[in-house]
Amino acid sequence: MISDTALWASLPVPAFLIGGNNCILDANSAAEGFLNTSRRGLLNQPVWDQIAIDAPIEASFERARTQGTPLFVNDIDVGSRSRAPLQCGVQIAPVQGRPGEMLLLLSPRELAARMTQNHSAKSAAQSAIGMAEMLAHEIKNPLAGITGAAQLLSMNLTGEDVELTDLIVSESRRIVKLLDQVEQFGNLSEPQFKPVNLHDVLDRARRSALLGFGANMTITEDYDPSLPLAWGDADQLLQVVLNLLKNASEAAGPSGGTIRIRSYYEHSFRMRRSDGTGKLLPLQIEVIDDGPGLPEAIREDVFDPFVSGRENGTGLGLALVSKIISEHNGWISVDSVPGRTVFRLSLSRIPKDAEPQEI
Repeated sequence: MISDTALWASLPVPAFLIGGNNCILDANSAAEGFLNTSRRGLLNQPVWDQIAIDAPIEASFERARTQGTPLFVNDIDVGSRSRAPLQCGVQIAPVQGRPGEMLLLLSPRELAARMTQNHSAKSAAQSAIGMAEMLAHEIKNPLAGITGAAQLLSMNLTGEDVELTDLIVSESRRIVKLLDQVEQFGNLSEPQFKPVNLHDVLDRARRSALLGFGANMTITEDYDPSLPLAWGDADQLLQVVLNLLKNASEAAGPSGGTIRIRSYYEHSFRMRRSDGTGKLLPLQIEVIDDGPGLPEAIREDVFDPFVSGRENGTGLGLALVSKIISEHNGWISVDSVPGRTVFRLSLSRIPKDAEPQEI
């Protein structure tokens, strides 16, 4: 059974824990709703008797179990005896420290669209990262033992054998760094809301980028000088812009490219909430680059944790951006074609009762 029952129950997508005999060991509340069956009725039942997937996924499932690697399948029909199929994304991953057990997550596209419209990406990201934090903690302990054992072995080896132990140590440390990022993501504090001059934030991010990861880029400014103060956490918004600039710089590669930072005011931009009310988000920030664009396969999921278009990417940068903007009650979107990618941030202005008083 999953140890953290609160975390397990809060996952917003149907989730199943599958045993080595392919029977269901646990199912969360979203899974009960998806299959229209109680958790008690699902326990110890063969998973493929309860879930009908319009794809030959059983062989891939067993291969993922044998190899100990995750599996992601997008846009396939998933249903059950009691409901019509829905187009879903399917994620499968082995459970660390529990040989043979697998985690199966279903992401119905209908649910994902509704979550986007209702602006509940915050809870989805928090739940996914919460699960990742739990796994990260369990993974780091055996990694420390592997690293120590490899270092001890290298003391009595020479030549190519030492190169192999050095590779074990370096790769183990790389994985630990990734796990540290996961834990840092989950530990991000709530924003401290204050009046923020967005142009100050953009200037700080631009200068920092040009001195570091964006030294090979040309970064131009197109600011609306009349833009009013925003309501947010300046340090967290700085992190958002830095992440977007870094993404654009890495996409351009060593040959470099051009990034344009634009600010403007849009009176009509309103985010509609699930209760039918709306919130004005008139302050617009755009980070525009002339790179190759986002891969089409991940374009719709680019803000999800662990989705990356780069070979060695962690998939946490844009997920962190989405989390911060969500906690600012703002909105983020992307429009990408080869030669032009635009990330757009929409934020609220300072409330009237917080505006500086004239003397």
